[in-house]
Amino acid sequence: MLVKLDNPVLLAKSVDVIAELVTDVRIKVNEFGMSITARDPANVSMVGFKLPKSAFSQFEADSEVLGVNLDDFKRILKRAGVGSSLILESKDNLLKIQIQDRIRRNFSLNLIDIDTEDKEMPELEFSSHVKLSSVDLIASIEDCIVVADACSFIIEGGKFVIEAKGLNSARSEFSGDEAQIQAETCKSRYSLEYLQKFIKGSKLTEKTVLHFANDHPLKMDCKTDHMEISFILAPRVETED
Repeated sequence: MLVKLDNPVLLAKSVDVIAELVTDVRIKVNEFGMSITARDPANVSMVGFKLPKSAFSQFEADSEVLGVNLDDFKRILKRAGVGSSLILESKDNLLKIQIQDRIRRNFSLNLIDIDTEDKEMPELEFSSHVKLSSVDLIASIEDCIVVADACSFIIEGGKFVIEAKGLNSARSEFSGDEAQIQAETCKSRYSLEYLQKFIKGSKLTEKTVLHFANDHPLKMDCKTDHMEISFILAPRVETED
């Protein structure tokens, strides 16, 4: 495998987000591009990442799986700045990483055996789909973090509401003017510890799409023309105060 990215910053930022949830991953490289699918150790969330072949300026690869420690990988990727190009080459159980800018810098990352079966993002059905500004979503989640450890996603009266209640409360309300809402009346509650990690993916895109249903897992999609990162989060089903 030998691939080249002329703008590696998006890969670096995506790996940084994924590393919030998992430590070791299997990076798949095949005729379609590069992808990661992983479940967090607590078995509460999943993350899926795709970087299509079209994102690369050079792409020479058969079907290959690379076992990588994300903390080590992200530290190397952060060494690539704006204007750098990145070459990844697998050779002799190593991932050779070359950063090209004013000079060429070379790193070697030891590939590891990861004893887990290949995972795929599950096919789930949702009654509600909301597309909204990532900036607005991030602000709303951060509001909720101030007052509680979980928040509810609510569809009521054709509006989308993000609400957290503890001793104190926070609430953001979106109408069809602020978000694209295709939804049925429903409510589901989610951990803000995980949502706080997910919204780092939203920072990479202008819009975020939320898919959910009544007391149902959440799927969050963050997409650009050259990258896709998705999250799935189990609901927190319990009696609210």
